Amino acid sequence: MSGQDHKVKGSDLFVAALENEGVDRIFGVPGEENLDLVESLRNSSIELVLTRHEQAAAFMAATHGRLTGKPGVCLSTLGPGALNLSTGAAYAHLGAMPMILITGQKAIMSSRQARFQIVDVVATMKPLTKLSRQIVSASSIPTVVRDAFRVAMEERPGPVHLELPEDIAGDEVPAVPVIPIHPIEIPVAHRAALDRAAEMILAAKHPLVMMGAATSRPRSTHGIASFVRRTGIPFFTTQMGKGTVPGGTNLYMGTAALSERDYVHDAIDAADLIVAIGHDPIEKPPFIMGPSGPKVIHVSYTSASVEQVYFPDAEVVGDVGPSLELLADRLEGKLPQAAALLPLREGILGHIADRATEARWPPTPQRIVHDIRQVIPENGIVALDNGMYKIWFARNYRTRVANTLLLDNALATMGAGLPSAMMAAMLYPERRVLAVAGDGGFMMNSQEMETAVRLKLNLVVLVLEDNAYGMIRWKQAVDHFADYGMTFGNPDFALYAKSYGAKGHRIASIDSFGPTLEAAFKEGGVHLVSIPIDYSENVRVLVDELRAHEKAKA
Repeated sequence: MSGQDHKVKGSDLFVAALENEGVDRIFGVPGEENLDLVESLRNSSIELVLTRHEQAAAFMAATHGRLTGKPGVCLSTLGPGALNLSTGAAYAHLGAMPMILITGQKAIMSSRQARFQIVDVVATMKPLTKLSRQIVSASSIPTVVRDAFRVAMEERPGPVHLELPEDIAGDEVPAVPVIPIHPIEIPVAHRAALDRAAEMILAAKHPLVMMGAATSRPRSTHGIASFVRRTGIPFFTTQMGKGTVPGGTNLYMGTAALSERDYVHDAIDAADLIVAIGHDPIEKPPFIMGPSGPKVIHVSYTSASVEQVYFPDAEVVGDVGPSLELLADRLEGKLPQAAALLPLREGILGHIADRATEARWPPTPQRIVHDIRQVIPENGIVALDNGMYKIWFARNYRTRVANTLLLDNALATMGAGLPSAMMAAMLYPERRVLAVAGDGGFMMNSQEMETAVRLKLNLVVLVLEDNAYGMIRWKQAVDHFADYGMTFGNPDFALYAKSYGAKGHRIASIDSFGPTLEAAFKEGGVHLVSIPIDYSENVRVLVDELRAHEKAKA
């Protein structure tokens, strides 16, 4: 038989194209429409990681993209399975995480099962992805897959959806070669934009730098840290920009966990110029622009999206790291006023650290964050679910390495904390990884404890118990509504963990909290630690104290 006569299945072409892209794992829950693809995976170098829910598979794939810069891949069947990926698609789309979603579909050349289970998934995914398409020809698979990965990784990164019908996957066609990968470099900013930005910074009397979500791209961190070091301008971060510049630096002014009136806003309000690096307006605003506020220079991979709260005065658009190096060339040694806002630093950080070692029981969020920081090394990773505690971690948890505090300030969905931590533990088995979730968010994907145990991960899961959807309950109280509809009961989380084959621990005193975490990390394997939390500090600190602070400034 000649090489031209050799035929291969569409699913084999698909898997070969994935191998060509360097894919080593696919996360998901297959169905009968994926069986050809599953068989092709069985004979490949790619591991199929079976999860207990498609949503968790999507969160894991998205986190792979966030941490590596290369798309993670997830898999589902048609209809209900595909729809279960939609929250993860939105998570990646808003969070700018490259990801490939593969869904199955009934045969498109015949309809022996009529419309059973069929949903227009391609149309459903279009508003949640950068690209959503159905593969209609097996011969086109190598081209379609290469283009999908290119689109997912291009700025702004995000998810791409491919639907592979079962008859296309099983179709035998003449062998088609994979498409070679070639590097695509991002241009640096235009000289005129750099000159304009330098002129504004040189003229500023109280400059301030902000690190936004896009600064956490793995490719950018060196250039960003170099810019701060060479200019000496103090900086603050958004929630998703934490860690880009070492948090231990003496130029760090804090994190904007709230949009206004927090202590870090003392520096923001005093600035006459903010260099906003990597700001993505999909994040909850770290500050609100107004006619009398500071001028803003937007530095990012893409042009600014003008919003009611964000309308920069100048833009530096291009590959962020190299562009900032060129900007620093124009500024280094010429900014005697660079540190003008630095005297505010001690007061800002001092207020945030207040009562961080208080020994009350149940413990406060400040104490929990403080004790976690003591057992997590600089390169350790804390993956947050979404809840009231996220604000406290954003304010109080100091990061020294990029992407060591994984939180979602874009879609801000519950249920992502455990799967995100699992992905981090798979990528970095030598590093300590802690998942932090409220009791509400944890139960949304708690079944993945079985997956973590089956994969033999080294992972500690911390569940904060307040027996309520605490964030909404707090806002209900702040807005003077009756306390209604937000509370629930919980299982015994230690026993729940043991039922999956994990180790379970229930904390009964604050003095045992840190030692229990430390012992769990040293032992290895999957551990769940549950601890009650006292959220009365929400009102005292985030409402009463900040209102008093605002009045004192007026």
